Amino acid sequence: MYTAIVFLPLLGFLIAGIFGRQLGARPSELITTSLLFVAAIFSWVTFFQVGYGHAPLSVPVISTWIQSGGLKIDWALRVDTLTSVMLIVVTSVSSLVHLYSIGYMHEDPSRSRFFGYLSLFTFAMLMLVTADNLAQMFFGWEGVGLASYLLIGFWYEKPSANAAAIKAFVVNRVGDFGFALGIFLVFALTGSITFDAIFAAAPGLANKPLHIFGLDADAMTVACLLLFMGAMGKSAQFLLHTWLPDAMEGPTPVSALIHAATMVTAGVFMVARLSPLFEQAPAALTVVTIVGATTAIFAATVGLVQNDIKRVIAYSTCSQLGYMFVALGVGGYSLAIFHLFTHAFFKALLFLGAGSVIHAMHHEQDMRNMGGLRKEIPFTFWMMTIGTLALTGFPFTAGYYSKDAIIEAAFAASAHSSAALYGFLMTVIAAGLTSFYSWRLVFMTFYGTRAAQGHDAHGHDEHAHGHDDHGHGHAHVPHESPLVMLIPLGLLALGAIAAGFTFGDHFYGHENEEFWKGSIFTGEHNHILHEMHEIPHIVGYVPTIMMVLGFALAYLIYVARPGSAKAIADSNPLLYRFLLNKWYFDELYDLIFVRPAFWLGRLFWKGGDGRIIDGMGPDGISARVIDITNRVVRLQTGYLYHYAFAMLIGLAALTTWYLVGGVH
Repeated sequence: MYTAIVFLPLLGFLIAGIFGRQLGARPSELITTSLLFVAAIFSWVTFFQVGYGHAPLSVPVISTWIQSGGLKIDWALRVDTLTSVMLIVVTSVSSLVHLYSIGYMHEDPSRSRFFGYLSLFTFAMLMLVTADNLAQMFFGWEGVGLASYLLIGFWYEKPSANAAAIKAFVVNRVGDFGFALGIFLVFALTGSITFDAIFAAAPGLANKPLHIFGLDADAMTVACLLLFMGAMGKSAQFLLHTWLPDAMEGPTPVSALIHAATMVTAGVFMVARLSPLFEQAPAALTVVTIVGATTAIFAATVGLVQNDIKRVIAYSTCSQLGYMFVALGVGGYSLAIFHLFTHAFFKALLFLGAGSVIHAMHHEQDMRNMGGLRKEIPFTFWMMTIGTLALTGFPFTAGYYSKDAIIEAAFAASAHSSAALYGFLMTVIAAGLTSFYSWRLVFMTFYGTRAAQGHDAHGHDEHAHGHDDHGHGHAHVPHESPLVMLIPLGLLALGAIAAGFTFGDHFYGHENEEFWKGSIFTGEHNHILHEMHEIPHIVGYVPTIMMVLGFALAYLIYVARPGSAKAIADSNPLLYRFLLNKWYFDELYDLIFVRPAFWLGRLFWKGGDGRIIDGMGPDGISARVIDITNRVVRLQTGYLYHYAFAMLIGLAALTTWYLVGGVH
């Protein structure tokens, strides 16, 4: 059963990828989707078996996968509670995205390729979460990066999609370089990359010095920071976040699969999996907290003014990932995984709901061209409302339990950590901003009128698409999506409502120790789950208060007083442009990294390779040969007296040589 969960998506990829053209689009869709639903059913069985019963186990696949010197790697599937949680997240969301895509992509001529890519991505993600060693994890890590590149650039006819795919690939390689160095350092310190071996060695590595670049540093801190660098890239954390919003160039189901529930959570999973290492590096955890908190507030501020419906949700994802890293940084690993778990449901719901809106609006994504849709697509409206309630932390929804728990844990940890205090303040502020931009999305999309909404912000802002890819305008009546797209919305809405109160007690309540036994490690000084229950009661109400304030402000600006958003933007043009342009990170990176890289590349290409190597090498030699032969060729004039003159010259030279030096 465990191997079937991992390899059924691979089988689907091979069938759709190799035989897709022969089978046709419909059989490819049905085969890949059916295999994913089987894997999802097996994953839920595994979750209840392992999480609530059996001890963790290792399922061997290849006994000796790689052997080189002292490095021996077996290919085995590590199945514990953490794995089982990730299995149901990956397979459940992926199977529903497959089903949804049957309706959403029904007009696309390359459906077989699309479903093959989806299944390949799912296989790579499953390889990552079932890894029993760092090499396996890196294999899945890079496989996910490859599949995301293929999916983001699926519509490769669009230059913007190609650029977004390359950007995602390159930015992730920056983080992956650190991840690879971290793996090398872990092997150098422990002599192994198998989890059981490095976890056993971790306590003995505490405070071990590492001499590097003439300095003595803490070995575990350096290793964990390098590993976290990989997590920053994959999970789009501050400074390595720039690829995530651009990745919205891919089809909407891709956004739901990659950027809501699975790929971007790989970094969170990796840090939680390596908790025995991070527990020995408190300085690294401090960095994790600060980066997570900064990401949460940064993405929330940018989300306030975005007009593309998918980009708003993308920045929301970025912000919520920041929450997860704050939880990891304060030692609440199970809290981070719980928010990962609940977030998968309501964020996938929001992305697929946005896809339903885009489908109804004939591929329009600019919210300024929407409005009044709640009467025309009522089911999508209610599903989006449920997702928004869960995201903003409305009482008793999934987000209420997981997000509020992180804020409470950050407050509890702030008693002995200034980084945790920073995390608490940023996440509280971000909670209010999240509520504002989430309800702004709902009000701009489903309330008011389309004509009125068209003037709600500056007309020169980005992504105001007038026509869809097929050249159609908007002179049509919006329509509800087909049933095959609405069923996944209903199932995800169920998770967005019930996942919190159903599983919260096991993830971080009084049953958490038994639930996570042998899966997540916390040090003897880590009492964060106990401390968070002893904070003042008023702190627990702060996120809810911020949620209400955000909702009230959004209602006031976009419903009660339509047009006031433009007035606010006009009165604060510098701040508005700063947020609209995402703190100018793209422009800054273009100036600091992209242009110098292109200049250096051209220098080496034209100056080094062209002028020096080729100029003095093959091109230079060939040019000189041509010069000489051109001069020699001039002797071949065709005139007899020229040849007679050349013969006399030769005869004179031969006679001279004979007389002077030839014979003595």
